Amino acid sequence: MLLFSMALSSAGQFPKPLRIGIAGLTHDHVGGILNRAKDGDIEIVGIAEPNRALAERYLKKYNLPASLLYSSLQEMLDKTRPEAVAAFNSIYEHLEVVKLCAPRKIHVMVEKPLAVSLDHAKQMQALAIKYGIHLLTNYETTWYGSHRKALEMIDSIGDLRKIVVHDGHQGPKEIGVSNEFFEWLTDPEKNGGGAIVDFGCYGANLMTWLMKGEKPTSVFAVMQQIKPAIYPRVDDEATIVATYPKAQGIIQASWNWPIGRKDIEIYGQHGYMIADRNGLKTRTSPEKKEEYQAVPPPPKPYQDPFAYFAAVVRGEVVVKSTDLSSLENNMIVVEILDAAKQSAREGKIIYLNK
Repeated sequence: MLLFSMALSSAGQFPKPLRIGIAGLTHDHVGGILNRAKDGDIEIVGIAEPNRALAERYLKKYNLPASLLYSSLQEMLDKTRPEAVAAFNSIYEHLEVVKLCAPRKIHVMVEKPLAVSLDHAKQMQALAIKYGIHLLTNYETTWYGSHRKALEMIDSIGDLRKIVVHDGHQGPKEIGVSNEFFEWLTDPEKNGGGAIVDFGCYGANLMTWLMKGEKPTSVFAVMQQIKPAIYPRVDDEATIVATYPKAQGIIQASWNWPIGRKDIEIYGQHGYMIADRNGLKTRTSPEKKEEYQAVPPPPKPYQDPFAYFAAVVRGEVVVKSTDLSSLENNMIVVEILDAAKQSAREGKIIYLNK
């Protein structure tokens, strides 16, 4: 009897895993969730992927049963009834995922950015509100402890004046992404653009977060095709300037850098901070010296997108409108990206409506 009670007590410490479905396997970041399949906090109940060869390749790599595989998202949802779905298909397909999941009251998390256009984003937002589902957007940079630390210390440098975000790498082909990922990542319809979308969204997300959900008053951008032989249909280099009443944000998005980088410079009235994945440089006034501190990953469930998703669905975490993963933040992200693409095409400043 004592052993039985101890077993119940022990079992009570661990909530049921989140029953999650996967929509698509063409995004190379899908390895993050497949690698977590046996961790216990989530249970992958189905995978919707019409490309059988691609699906079998992933199932073999991660030692997952073929019974998880379905040829369509609708079939997977009807047969497995997941609580939540993580989308790892093209950005264009995010809208269809929400159209199928929202009426079934299934929560959705998509890979960045939220949507291929502001029109798609507004449709997704309306569905999420109508059916009362969580609609989150996942960025790698959300889970950097250095970014959380920077926000905690933001008041130490005074009012924000300039934010400069660097995100990029050598290019999708150069770093060896899969053929399936490359096909839609370099398609202006399926991805919405090239580097300006792929990496510009990180900066727009972080900038909106640091500005506490404030929308810029205007956006100006330039796009280039430095390697048209490799990327003939989309930009591979972009710079976005977002203007606020008393601050400026600069987003540098590139498929041309010699190394991969994701870092951010934050300048206030009397100090600055520079954050990368591993740590934070700070100088809080001209009189003080620059200091560096290594910053560990955030505590659970803020260290991992799927632990966070599970906590949100379970009601253990409340998503604030200003949070990095929130729908409100990411609606502004898509609006910034749409304005940036229009600005680059037309060669003029685009003013955003309040």
